[in-house]
Amino acid sequence: MTGPGAGRTRWRDGALAPAAPGLLLLQEAKSRTPVVARNAGASLVDLGDDVLAVEFHSKMNAIGADTITMLRAGVDRASRDFVALVIGHEQDPFSAGANLALLLMEAQEGNWEEIDAMVRGFQATTMAIKYAPVPVIVAPAGLALGGGCEICLHADRVQAAAETYIGLVEVGVGLIPAGGGTKELILRANARAAGGDAQPFLRQAFETIGFARVSTSAADARRLGYLRDVDGITMNGDRLIADAKARALARVAEGYAAPPPQPAVAVGGADVLATLLLGVHLAHRAGRLSDHDATIGRALARVMSGGAAGDVPHRTTVSEGYLLDLEREAFLSLCGERRTLERIAHTLKTGKSLRN
Repeated sequence: MTGPGAGRTRWRDGALAPAAPGLLLLQEAKSRTPVVARNAGASLVDLGDDVLAVEFHSKMNAIGADTITMLRAGVDRASRDFVALVIGHEQDPFSAGANLALLLMEAQEGNWEEIDAMVRGFQATTMAIKYAPVPVIVAPAGLALGGGCEICLHADRVQAAAETYIGLVEVGVGLIPAGGGTKELILRANARAAGGDAQPFLRQAFETIGFARVSTSAADARRLGYLRDVDGITMNGDRLIADAKARALARVAEGYAAPPPQPAVAVGGADVLATLLLGVHLAHRAGRLSDHDATIGRALARVMSGGAAGDVPHRTTVSEGYLLDLEREAFLSLCGERRTLERIAHTLKTGKSLRN
């Protein structure tokens, strides 16, 4: 071949330009303005109009120390210098969850203080997202699992791509959600009860976590309680970040104010614990749960009822911080189980869950 194209092996260099205004907004923003900050796990990007974005870019967008550091930096920077924060990116998955390889290594070496610090750091980050003085809009696409789902649960609003597969899947690796995900489903069960009996809604939330249910779409995520009626869905994935930014600016125009802390979260105590434990026992007897599934289920039941029966003998109220402590205690306890480590190792090796 001779002429201008001689020796070429590709049609273009660099990223493909957006097909129309408002598409691939994050890509366009990075081409226009230098990245605000960056580490190995995530970047801060100025989207314009005083809206900041956190973009993940670790492998499978797994959540590790670098990602958590940049999320906290994003909340802090947006609170000082911007009017809103968007968390999302233009390639799926949104996040496959926590860095399991690091967790397995720490657990095998018995570094419980390190694991405790990791969980505390992630809990502090999700709570910072929830109570930020500026609206935080999370824009998931593709997989939003485990810790990725917990980030969504703490957002002021979620703007999800239609093809978003969201779920709290920690049971599959022998654990429970401990970044505030269990706490948030308790809060949502109470909200659905609207002052009435929350037990049916709490039982649904318990089964959603216990069976590691993942939505088949963003619309299905509403049915499972991962998304609320106030959350939005974007049909064109290329518009996702633009829609999230528009939602953020709309929240600012509405006069956004951070939600007040919730010092009085209703929990059911011993009665709810007994009901949930009975469900675990019957499912185990019926063969729907393995031995370790039952162990995890019992740990989850204690968190969702507010603690052991002797600690909370009747229906009462507790703080969000108390529920976070219960989550963390259960998570650490399960990290010490041999079968949990077997599940994590199997998942890392095969990408599939182990029923043991």
